[in-house]
Amino acid sequence: MKHIRREVALFAAGGVLGLCVDAGMAQALVGFVGWNVYTARVVSFLSAATFTWWWNSRHTFAHRDSGRGARAEWLHWMALMAVGAVINNGVYLLVLQAFPGLRPWPAVAVAFGSAAGATANYLFARTLVFRAPKTLT
Repeated sequence: MKHIRREVALFAAGGVLGLCVDAGMAQALVGFVGWNVYTARVVSFLSAATFTWWWNSRHTFAHRDSGRGARAEWLHWMALMAVGAVINNGVYLLVLQAFPGLRPWPAVAVAFGSAAGATANYLFARTLVFRAPKTLT
């Protein structure tokens, strides 16, 4: 149980750092480079997801193995994080549909979406990417 708590804490730390990469990159591309918000968001998401792959492969799941080379592992990670993003945004929309009174408070729906997306991403990472303990060779 202690091991899982450590993993969850490291995964959360990587998520917060990834959020900083995501938001910072989007803000910089829009504010300083003049990109539109949609193009900037694609680049910021890819940057943040790449950062979180690096973080989690080096820290959170350093004791686990994906059984893939770095490129294949990264591609698998990116695909699963995209599914997590769909879950995040889907829950956000569902909460706003189910509770129209929350429309003036979208941060509440964002929190529910983020929690659902983060949970899915952790489970995907733990069971589908870094699924096996590393063996000593």
